[in-house]
Amino acid sequence: MPETEKFTVAVVEDDAAVSQALDSLLRSVGYDVRTYGAPREILADPHLKLVDCLILDVRMPMSSGFDLQAELARAEVRVPIIFMTGYGDVPMSVRAMKAGAVDFLQKPFRDQDMLDAVASAIRGDRDRREASRMLSDHAALFASLTQREREVMALATEGMMNKQIAYELGLSEITVKIHRGKVMRKMGAKTFADLVRLASDLKLGNLRP
Repeated sequence: MPETEKFTVAVVEDDAAVSQALDSLLRSVGYDVRTYGAPREILADPHLKLVDCLILDVRMPMSSGFDLQAELARAEVRVPIIFMTGYGDVPMSVRAMKAGAVDFLQKPFRDQDMLDAVASAIRGDRDRREASRMLSDHAALFASLTQREREVMALATEGMMNKQIAYELGLSEITVKIHRGKVMRKMGAKTFADLVRLASDLKLGNLRP
């Protein structure tokens, strides 16, 4: 990750010694760190949505890490979660991953394993956000097309030739060519392969007149 980027990692751990050790480790490689002794503390923090990665102990008094994971999901707080536990087993790790966790480390873990997990979690979340932004941009471009242009795009990217599209839509072949040209320009597609990828991202396979 570029040195100019600064990421915030939150640690929810009731063991003060473990919490302090993680704080020191993460700060040593340039992360901003916020530590919490219980799930209720992080839920009350107004800066929660600024957190880039959450390291969470599974077993804590009063409320488990899984409870906090579920609470964050209900609040629509999307943050990559790394679970850690001294009592991990396969069913527990499967449960965590199915609920959206990105990693599950069993104590004691090597410092480098934790650093690798955090870096991977942040990188993956950044990629997800970028993909979501691009999909939103593509959807906005698609929304700018006329209904006929959308139909032409859907059929063309399914592999139909212009004359087939013309027959399907009851148009002349030259009219289809004009619509295809407008679709390419409006969607910002430099090549037909680009347009096919956009159609796949937008899931246009079921859009038929």
